[in-house]
Amino acid sequence: MPLKLYKRGKVWWISGTVHGQTVRKSAGTHDEEVAEAQRIALEARLVNDAIYGAKATRTFAEAVESYLKSGGDKRFIGTPNSGLLGHFYGRRLTDIKQNDLDKAAAILYPTAQPETRNRQCYTPFIAVWNHAVKNEWADMRKWQRPRKPKGTNVRRIKTGRSGTAPVDYDTAARFVAAMSPAPAMVMTALFYTGMRPIELFSLTVADVNVGGKWIVLQSTKTGEPRGVPMHDFLVPLFAALCAGREGGAALFLTHKGEPYELVEGAGGQIKGAINGARKRTGIRNVSPYTGRHTVSTQLVVNGVHPHVKDQILGHAVDSMSRHYTNVPQAPLLEAINTLPVPDTWRSLWWWDDPIKRRAEFVKWGEMRGERMAG
Repeated sequence: MPLKLYKRGKVWWISGTVHGQTVRKSAGTHDEEVAEAQRIALEARLVNDAIYGAKATRTFAEAVESYLKSGGDKRFIGTPNSGLLGHFYGRRLTDIKQNDLDKAAAILYPTAQPETRNRQCYTPFIAVWNHAVKNEWADMRKWQRPRKPKGTNVRRIKTGRSGTAPVDYDTAARFVAAMSPAPAMVMTALFYTGMRPIELFSLTVADVNVGGKWIVLQSTKTGEPRGVPMHDFLVPLFAALCAGREGGAALFLTHKGEPYELVEGAGGQIKGAINGARKRTGIRNVSPYTGRHTVSTQLVVNGVHPHVKDQILGHAVDSMSRHYTNVPQAPLLEAINTLPVPDTWRSLWWWDDPIKRRAEFVKWGEMRGERMAG
């Protein structure tokens, strides 16, 4: 039977069955004409799905809508009239090719560096595409991302933003040593996993397998889950954070014992702690994202195979890696343990009892030594 409109309260609803597909959903509007337009469009889509298959009919806009409803990151997605969504709005997924994505990046970000185009165009597009693949609306593809120019004569004139370049682990240790315990634990985990801040703040106790030295990220920027190896140095910290707690509880908490606010693409959750450590140490080029860049660079310096490095950082998404998301992988564990741990980091004053020390904090102007003396 065709789809029909009916009113429930003041809102119109769409109901019926088309080619075996049953629908009962709110149109989300009080306007009958708007609801009728939705009904017609939905019925036409269901007919096309039945005749041609979802892969032949789904549009980028539909994939974005489903992606966002499932909890996907809306940053850099745009609107129906602008950005990535506006550019591909009514295009069928099956019609979008690599060249179309490259053209979109050039149009939307004509003067941007390759890394900016990658972050703000390619990454959100691929996240939406991977979501569509899981819904069987599209085929899995290996999309090519923009590459930085090669050669020693290529130089960036402007000064890089804090967090866009690595630091050595001795510098990182001095910086973290000047922080209060709660944010120091966050920064320690970032520098020894390579995770994005939003991924770390999203972790729950159930995501951590301390015995297997393995972390499972259920939702990532690429739209695919992945496993992250746990450095031996982190085992006591993660064991303390997990001990006696429910699986759904947030792993990392503030000094007040509250979960950190989830803010994508920024480290604003610990901005005060970062500013305080900068003032105490004079080190200005460390931010939450510095950990990810430092891990990536250090793994390269240590001779870790690029594929292993990309697996750790979540850059490699293939059918095989998805099969082993929840299984600790020996090559990844071996690679992460090549990251150095300075004595300064090992001797941090809160390391003896992270849970007890988490409630303490370093005030503005205090140094670690003064806190110890007090």
